[in-house]
Amino acid sequence: MSETTVPRGGRARLGPVDGDLAVGSGARVEADGKIVVSGTTRFHGSAQVVGTIESGSIEVDDGSVEVSGDVVVHDRLRARDGGVDIAGALSARSVDVDRRLRVGGAATAEEIEVGGVLEGRGTVTAPRISVGGKLRIVGKLTGRTVEAGGVAELGEVDLDRIEVGGSVRLAGGTVREAIDVGGRCLAEGRLEFGDLDVGGIVQLRGPSKGRSIDVGGMFGADQDLEFVSIDIGGIGTIGGDGRGTSVEVGGKFEVRGALTLTGGLEVGGAIAVGGALRAGRVEVGGTLSADSAVIDGDAEIGGAVATKRGFRAAALEIGRKARASGPLVGGRVEIDDRARVEEVYGDRVELGDRATARRIVGASVRIGDDAVVDEVVYRDELQLGDGAVCRAPPSKVATLPAFPL
Repeated sequence: MSETTVPRGGRARLGPVDGDLAVGSGARVEADGKIVVSGTTRFHGSAQVVGTIESGSIEVDDGSVEVSGDVVVHDRLRARDGGVDIAGALSARSVDVDRRLRVGGAATAEEIEVGGVLEGRGTVTAPRISVGGKLRIVGKLTGRTVEAGGVAELGEVDLDRIEVGGSVRLAGGTVREAIDVGGRCLAEGRLEFGDLDVGGIVQLRGPSKGRSIDVGGMFGADQDLEFVSIDIGGIGTIGGDGRGTSVEVGGKFEVRGALTLTGGLEVGGAIAVGGALRAGRVEVGGTLSADSAVIDGDAEIGGAVATKRGFRAAALEIGRKARASGPLVGGRVEIDDRARVEEVYGDRVELGDRATARRIVGASVRIGDDAVVDEVVYRDELQLGDGAVCRAPPSKVATLPAFPL
């Protein structure tokens, strides 16, 4: 196959090239309409192309090539120890650049691999993108997998997976399978995702929907969030309503709207829900506050409970020295020693030693030693411990009044 050569530091104006094209370092090649190379174009060092170039393949060795127009490569674009800066669009079967790739227009390839930095100012369509350092794409990114060793800044995405070693920021979109980030993840708009696994901090600023959320540090969703499970090592916040299966938080958790779970809620510290809380079961080491709470199964609160309309569970346990404001309702309600509660309703109610309650209504009621109750209404049985005080005479009734909630 014949070869056309532009020597080192040379100048040439080219159109169709039959065979290969060799361009020396420091050369400048201008397009006569469009440069169309039937074979391979090889750049030996840095060079400049003014206009659009189309070639079977392009190879760059030890330098940077600047193209003021589009680049069309029918096979492979390869830059060894070099980079490529394209003002226009890029189309190739595969792209492999060691240092830096910049594309001003749309980029399309089956695979893009860059060792250093990839910057795309337009849309990018590629099933697989792998970047060793920084990835920045302004337009919509469509593909399957994206990997970046350092930082990724993305526009709207339509992907299967994102894996980033450092931090990722994206405008929003869809990531069907998983987002895996070592440091920080920020989504500016609506995001739908599969699994979200982040070592540090997550911030979702738009309404979002996903499967599992696993965050080592802090998690924040500014608006409504739908999920299957949430596992947060530190602190979590949902700015709107939360709806899912289960939540487990090591520290503090806040939901400014309502929280609805079909499974369990476990919080090591405190949880605050601005609206109604609904869950299958609840275990809170510290405090719980909500407008109301309805728990289908067991509930265990170690610290304080504060509700406006009441807390109901199949079985409810309030810890030692705990405090409760608002009605407590359950099939079985156990108030531990030295706790202070207001109204308690249940089929079976047990008030611990030296605990206090304003009103107890239950089928079977047991009041511990030195406990104090203002009013007791019971149906079947009342047991009073040593030194227990009922400030008003207990009232035995044939039918209990309706319980709250």
